Amino acid sequence: MSFTLTRSTATVAAAVLAVAGFATACNRGSETAGTSAAKKPAIGIDLPRSDSDFWNSYAQYLKKDIKADGVNNLPLSNSQNDITKLVANVQVFENTGAKAIVMAPQDTGAIASTLDTLASKKIPVVSVDTRPDKGDVYMVVRADNKAYGTKACQYLGKQLGGKGKVAEFQGALDSINGRDRSEAFASCMKTDFPKIKVFELPTDWKGDVASAKLQSLLAQHPDLNGIYMQAGGVFLQPTLALLKQKGLLKPAGTAGHITIISNDGIPQEFDAIRKGEIDATVSQPADLYAKYALYYAEAAAAGKTFQPGATDHDSTIITIPNGLEDQLPAPLVTKANVDDKTLWGNNIG
Repeated sequence: MSFTLTRSTATVAAAVLAVAGFATACNRGSETAGTSAAKKPAIGIDLPRSDSDFWNSYAQYLKKDIKADGVNNLPLSNSQNDITKLVANVQVFENTGAKAIVMAPQDTGAIASTLDTLASKKIPVVSVDTRPDKGDVYMVVRADNKAYGTKACQYLGKQLGGKGKVAEFQGALDSINGRDRSEAFASCMKTDFPKIKVFELPTDWKGDVASAKLQSLLAQHPDLNGIYMQAGGVFLQPTLALLKQKGLLKPAGTAGHITIISNDGIPQEFDAIRKGEIDATVSQPADLYAKYALYYAEAAAAGKTFQPGATDHDSTIITIPNGLEDQLPAPLVTKANVDDKTLWGNNIG
């Protein structure tokens, strides 16, 4: 998911002033759990976007956990997939006393200078889902995105019997997540299923772009029999709408069905699996992202440190060039386990 940083410094400054005015007007108490929270170090939290069902679910979990845990958070901001807004929001957090910051930068390259600034001021950063290319981070809370691509490849390859044509909706390739999923999917297909033709469709994480490119591809290759969607939160609805319009939305197990696997694990994907519209998804843990983002942010503000190795919450902390990363579990979901109550997609409104 990306946004190219081309605006001037003046534009950023104006955005900072606008957001700062908003932050000053807000009542911090409305986002906290009473006086006990106010005694804790202040945490700045930026939501990355609101145009994705996955990120909206993450936001719901985050607000729930903030209240339940009594986190002393500054007013939440939303950078709306805009790196300039993220930079401005972070500067407001700095100016209003944040002792740690939670963010999910969608452009993982353009955030480096901001991370350097925060490091110089000794304000630790927890990055959720995305791993910044450069710049110090206290902890990245993320699942293994290469495993997403490999799981999708293995599932599609086996379902298609090792042959056919597959469309891949790639996320933005200037994002570490888009690169990891795309590179792993391509490597697996080349090695394990060389008779499957993959059509790589860059989308910049935009559903309308994916739909338009799929329509063009179907015109050239009406025998397409597989789709890999790297983000169900943005791709699911436009994809199903297009297939339905063209009479190609056939239930799983019937002639002409296009095998589809996704990434995210949102309730809408689970419903589509139950209906036989798609076949599988890899459940990206929105609930655990929220829980451990707050956990590590408060730990960072308190001066705690962590080491690589297994955790007590079924994950593994690894060393990355610019810090540490807690790789949370992300299970494959099919019709066989779609009703599992332990999956977050079955436990959110």
